[in-house]
Amino acid sequence: MAIVVVGGHTRNIGKTSVVAAIIARLPEMRWTAMKITQYGHGICSANGEPCDCATDDHTIAITAERDPNTGTDSARFLKAGAVRSLWVRTRQGSLADAMPGVRKEIARAENVIIESNSVMQFLRPDLFLSVLDYATADFKPSALRALDRADAILLRASGAELTPQWRGVSRKLFAEKATFQIGPPEYMTDAVEEFVRERMAKVAASS
Repeated sequence: MAIVVVGGHTRNIGKTSVVAAIIARLPEMRWTAMKITQYGHGICSANGEPCDCATDDHTIAITAERDPNTGTDSARFLKAGAVRSLWVRTRQGSLADAMPGVRKEIARAENVIIESNSVMQFLRPDLFLSVLDYATADFKPSALRALDRADAILLRASGAELTPQWRGVSRKLFAEKATFQIGPPEYMTDAVEEFVRERMAKVAASS
């Protein structure tokens, strides 16, 4: 079994599209896909709605997507060809409490692809791809902590010629890593597909 993680330094830079593209281009992997979301204070992990609850059953939720046409990120994974698509929600800082459930789902899968940065604290994936956009200044702490572990950088082509707008992020963390430019609508290239396929072949050969 292979585990692939796709992270990125902020929202709306193509992470979900990358996951969906990998699923679509490597259907033989029979992916179980996971989207991990951590909510801040005042948002319920059970349903993503405003909430003042403090009970244990509202801090973690793992649900399976059934309908590929709802428009949610987990539905996009299912529509791309995932055999199973899960949405994992926790309160900010509570992902450790959800990991037993996540590991249980991983154990029952053929191959797993996860959209998350924070899960890198708990897993050692076979492949970790980090999506970066020089034009977007926000840089999540979870992305910074995981950046040096990336196997490859997927750089949004629209900002590739810019000086990174981030502060406090050294380019030395990723300067020598394999880097591929990606962009809409697919956020995928043949070169990225080949890179992923080569890594998956190595995993299969060693198992």
